[in-house]
Amino acid sequence: MTEPLQSSARPDTFNTGGVWLKGDWHMHSHHSLDSSNNPPAKIIAFAERMGFDYLAITDHDVHVLGDVAANTWADPGFKSDRLMLFYGAELTAARGHINIFSPEPYDHQRLFDARDARDWDLREVKRALGIHMSANHPSTKNHYGFSFDLADSIEVWNTSVWPKNVPALRIWDDMLKSGRMLGARGGSDSHHGTPVGEEVETPLTIEASYNYVGTPTTWIYARERSKSAILDALVAGRASISANPFNPRVELHAYSEDGRLMMGDNAPSDGRPVEFEISLAGEPMAGVQYRAHVVKNREPLCTVLTDPQNGLARFTDIPEAGVRSYYRVEIYGPQTPYPQVPFSMAQSGDTVALSNPIYFNYDPEF
Repeated sequence: MTEPLQSSARPDTFNTGGVWLKGDWHMHSHHSLDSSNNPPAKIIAFAERMGFDYLAITDHDVHVLGDVAANTWADPGFKSDRLMLFYGAELTAARGHINIFSPEPYDHQRLFDARDARDWDLREVKRALGIHMSANHPSTKNHYGFSFDLADSIEVWNTSVWPKNVPALRIWDDMLKSGRMLGARGGSDSHHGTPVGEEVETPLTIEASYNYVGTPTTWIYARERSKSAILDALVAGRASISANPFNPRVELHAYSEDGRLMMGDNAPSDGRPVEFEISLAGEPMAGVQYRAHVVKNREPLCTVLTDPQNGLARFTDIPEAGVRSYYRVEIYGPQTPYPQVPFSMAQSGDTVALSNPIYFNYDPEF
């Protein structure tokens, strides 16, 4: 095999060395007024026990009039020696919700004051603050109603309740089909922790028993273990999403005469066949053949079964020469148990994991 191709759309070479990191991009502590039993210290301690690498607590800024710095970020429990904690908030505006991520503190009040401005004005604020904007739950009541040209990423899997996310996949596919290379992520959007004195084995009416940290989990392939590298990888689409942290992680690669590609890569195509490989990393359930549903340019291409021994599946296709094409994968099968959030399995159904796309003939300057 020849040397890996470097994506024509990205300045960094990710597939020649890096690290997989897992975390949750969307959750609320009790600093959001619609949240309960969920101080930052409880969220962070839980994530540490589950072996997460990064976390973004994104409280509603409208509840504290934009002053998340004096609330969530200033909370004595907002600290960790094991987790990389992002500074962020959920920008809560008339046109919907945007999650904001930053490696370091930023002036969120400035963004909050501009939340209802025109998109071109928001873009200037975004540039000045150096923040990442992520389109939250684009198909729900509080859908993302801003320009997708503002978004650095999109939330396609929100909470453990999978069926409500199907329209979000269509919106993402629409953006990809239009020529936008838009990285996808998940987010539990969890609001409530287990009440004090109760174990997690509680009735389904207790949110923490079916939706909490890691439902879903977003896996990031970063060039190094740092917050800036994680955000770079999220923008680049070096990510996949699993229903919970114990489910297998799906990876998508492509092989051609030109080299090896991974999720987020963009390569030219001259009409020659390309072999694709789907791999399930981590701990797939022993002896299970997962169904890998392949989407090409917004349409179903094929469904292949993974090998029950090694978690691999392959297919071949021909990206048309000189024409934009993208490929992504959805994994279906049994859920790996998540005992700490026991009812999440039923909410996710048979949707196990999603990949980001591999691109052909995309314009990186679009």
